Amino acid sequence: QVQLVESGGGLVQAGGSLRLSCVASGSFFRISTMSWYRQTLGKQRELVAEITSVDRTNYADFVKGRFTISRDNAENTVYLQMNSLKPEDTAVYYCNSNRWYVGRLISDWGQGTQVTVSS
Repeated sequence: QVQLVESGGGLVQAGGSLRLSCVASGSFFRISTMSWYRQTLGKQRELVAEITSVDRTNYADFVKGRFTISRDNAENTVYLQMNSLKPEDTAVYYCNSNRWYVGRLISDWGQGTQVTVSS
């Protein structure tokens, strides 16, 4: 099992920026698709951005042009740079790792980091 540890959350004013980091344990990081999800109380967890093992990225429409996902395979770390933050970006942000192993999809989650954007 991969352990994922997020950091970088906090309180920021609208229009500000934050950079989230997620460090993965183990040796599977390089072959994993890494993603950031977010969840607010009473709502389903939703995909924010993902980056594949070959650096292809995908973003939710509500963050396109504001957020950037990147990865550093040497450091087993995935980042989410969040700019032009809005109050509606307030949520717990979760890091996710997906990889295929012997025909099975293995998915691991971090514990989450709170992002609060004040108006």
